[in-house]
Amino acid sequence: MYFKQFVAEGLGCLSYLIGCPMARVACVVDPRRDVQEYLDVARQNGMRITHVFETHVHADHVSGNQEIRSRTGAEICYMEDSPIRFEHTVLTEGQQMAFGNAKLQFIKTPGHTPHAMSILVTDLSRGKEPWLVLTGDCMFVGDVGRPDLAGNELIDEQVQNLYNSLYSKLGALPESMEIFPAHGEGSLCGRGMSSKSSSTVGFEKKCNHLLNLPEPEFKKAMSGAFPERPKSFSHIIKTNMEGAPHLDRCPIVRDLAPAQVAHEIQQGAIVLDTRDTASFGGVHIPGSINIGLAKQTANWIGMVIDPESDIILVVSDEKAYHDMEIQLHRIGYDRIVGFLYGGITAWQEEGLPISQLWQISPEKLKSKLAKGQPKYFFDVRTPGEWNSGHIQYADHLPISQLLKSPPDIPKNEEVIVTCAVGYRGNIAASFLQSQGFEHVHSLAGGMKAWINSGYPVI
Repeated sequence: MYFKQFVAEGLGCLSYLIGCPMARVACVVDPRRDVQEYLDVARQNGMRITHVFETHVHADHVSGNQEIRSRTGAEICYMEDSPIRFEHTVLTEGQQMAFGNAKLQFIKTPGHTPHAMSILVTDLSRGKEPWLVLTGDCMFVGDVGRPDLAGNELIDEQVQNLYNSLYSKLGALPESMEIFPAHGEGSLCGRGMSSKSSSTVGFEKKCNHLLNLPEPEFKKAMSGAFPERPKSFSHIIKTNMEGAPHLDRCPIVRDLAPAQVAHEIQQGAIVLDTRDTASFGGVHIPGSINIGLAKQTANWIGMVIDPESDIILVVSDEKAYHDMEIQLHRIGYDRIVGFLYGGITAWQEEGLPISQLWQISPEKLKSKLAKGQPKYFFDVRTPGEWNSGHIQYADHLPISQLLKSPPDIPKNEEVIVTCAVGYRGNIAASFLQSQGFEHVHSLAGGMKAWINSGYPVI
């Protein structure tokens, strides 16, 4: 049996290629949208991809199932009753399929979504018993799937389903069984996943506290707060239900002259500036949003920018453009109008309007605070980060809350924001600028710089 895990950094998406080189067949489970790596690995090992299996309808990333089918003719398979609106193969509880020495058995494990499944995998060349289980978004390493994505009206049913799937189905598997989930660190489909991308049933039953609770306590734990649901999730779910358009049908990428960018902005396009915080702070196109290339880039884009927006990119170089294009396509942001050719320098040379987002040093901020300034100073970190230590006189306004509802304060007042290292602070500050706030600053280096400067926290 051939088995390989693929990791989509940042989104925390895990997908799998399973097959048999002797039989020359393979399948892919939960593929990301950019699929070339699956095709290359299968070809290098003498296999042809004949099937794609989806453990559920994903909310955080667009599936690559349509891309794979268009290139290989593979069947796309979902568990019965899944709300899929394109041609697919329906699987049933307990059904088995073989790919040479690799045998797959499908079991219903609803809870994260109503029609989710897990896949037991057996290597027949080694034995007759299953070796591992692909748990989808039901059981993670160190966590379990969030049950709230199907809507508040189904939350009680979903929590009960999740409990049954975890405790009665997956929990009943042999403790030596290896588990391989559909997500890992960085995903918003759980609350505290481990950076390790696999585990065993026995280890999770012993060390995952959510698998060691009486049913009432489990239900109470699952009624708590979950990560903020990005704007992109509903769009991604709809795209996956209907089938994503092939990438070669997405708008043709254009290198845009400054005048063309200015015209597109007048037509309503959003400018996404992916440069570092200092470069953006020095000069940028008015109204643009600063989300730099980082591990969590796609998640932050999903939080800030509407998925139906026309997007223009400002990038440091062509490689950065292609990297960001992949991130956008993975979450279904296909309306990429193009990128500013020549970068911000070309924009300036045309004499077009510019803005700044000045970074304020810890020393200068300390001096302002000593004088009772500024009136509006927001720490946009999470509650846990805030409770671990914050700057006196700061107000706590988590970025997820700020993005949903900007503070009701005069837009001509000075506003300073801070986060851990400056990345989220610049997202928040650029968003406030785009909403008309005139005097916004970000603490350079965030709380890390403040603490390293020797200044106190409370």
